[in-house]
Amino acid sequence: MITLTVEKLREQVRGQVTAAGDDGYEVARKVYNGMIDRRPAAVLRAANAGDVMAGVNFARENQLDLAIRGGGHSVPGFGTCDGGLVIDLSAMRGVRVDPKNRRARAEGGATWGDFNAATHAFGLATTGGIISTTGVGGLTLGGGIGYLARGFGLSLDNLVSADVVTADGRLLIASEQENDDLFWALRGGGGNFGVVTSFEFKVHPVKDIYGGPMFYELKDAADVLRFYRDYITDAPEQMGLFPAFQIAPPLPFIPENRHGDTFALMVGCWAGPVEEGERAFKPFHDVAPVVAEMVGPMPYPALNSAFDGLYPAGLQHYWKANFVSKLTDDAIDAHLKHGPTVPVVSSTMHIYSINGACHRVASDATAFGHRDATFATVIAGMWPDPAQNQANTQWVKDYYKATALHSDEGGYINFASADDQDRAPANFGVNYGRLASVKKKYDPDNLFHLNQNIKP
Repeated sequence: MITLTVEKLREQVRGQVTAAGDDGYEVARKVYNGMIDRRPAAVLRAANAGDVMAGVNFARENQLDLAIRGGGHSVPGFGTCDGGLVIDLSAMRGVRVDPKNRRARAEGGATWGDFNAATHAFGLATTGGIISTTGVGGLTLGGGIGYLARGFGLSLDNLVSADVVTADGRLLIASEQENDDLFWALRGGGGNFGVVTSFEFKVHPVKDIYGGPMFYELKDAADVLRFYRDYITDAPEQMGLFPAFQIAPPLPFIPENRHGDTFALMVGCWAGPVEEGERAFKPFHDVAPVVAEMVGPMPYPALNSAFDGLYPAGLQHYWKANFVSKLTDDAIDAHLKHGPTVPVVSSTMHIYSINGACHRVASDATAFGHRDATFATVIAGMWPDPAQNQANTQWVKDYYKATALHSDEGGYINFASADDQDRAPANFGVNYGRLASVKKKYDPDNLFHLNQNIKP
């Protein structure tokens, strides 16, 4: 029966439909997280919004699980499913820039690399993540933490409008002027409300930045973390900054005899005048000796893609996250215990600062419900060898357990794993009840349930 209906879907769409057994199926079903091994009945590589509408209707009418894939970076593997339909937006990657009005419109499958390449030509940017292969859609719908967040807010704070295919197969425009309840929910509610085929953003004058990574000895990690906590409270908002624990990769700016050693790391991005960058970075050199660094003027897209090589598609992924209002000494002690035991070069821990402009948005103005948090912490386990799954997953769990005692109740949904579903009310925070009401209006049967799910 499913074969006949897949044939019918093929007749309705311009994009490619790949079913189990077809050439290219093994490639079409793959997602970024190598730990995810699912076999959908079909993958629709949508060419346009009409294809998305046809796919949504097809899944609903056949009562199939429906997975939506943008950049494919979902750690729990929400971009695929077993036995259902995947709508893959990766062929819809166009970005159009309106420099006069400082707007940029990205199709639903665009990555931040696509977006930055288009906007950089005009000396413009908006808040996007720290890996350029990340999808614009998933990052924005869950929040959008990145280097520019302290100055310009989260990615979702810069969203002006969105084209959305809802569960009934309609294409709606969501903005402050139209379907404003849906627009509110999209900004922080994740993929619960429909398939966004186009995002319109405010963009800001950012072309070249001054920044990069700085490596410190582990013996200085306590000083680095305490400095970061105090400095970022009232730092200039042009400064994006996060600390990490990192095994040194074999890069030319790191002394060869230190490759493979574990360090405390600080990554900074000064988006103010480039000539002020050296002075802006001076406090990071004063706090402790810097063993190695690659810091200086560079195009903003260069920093946004600087870590892509550490995180190729196909690694095993298991992550945990918490929001943090105050980074206490006890919390720092927990980081100092677990961070230096980071198991492989591609695993890490980051503490992102989400104050500044992020704090100037009321907690009920968008669905992102953690405006009182100063930090978003992620313990990101990523490694190539499936034989290490148990040990490295345990590293993440132990680290998370130790730091969760000193954190807020919820965590950033874009950093959540598949086993975090029971945390959804805490992760969505104060807006969960209102989100459930909007969900009931636009998706009463929970067609869009392969996500950090809000029950209608």
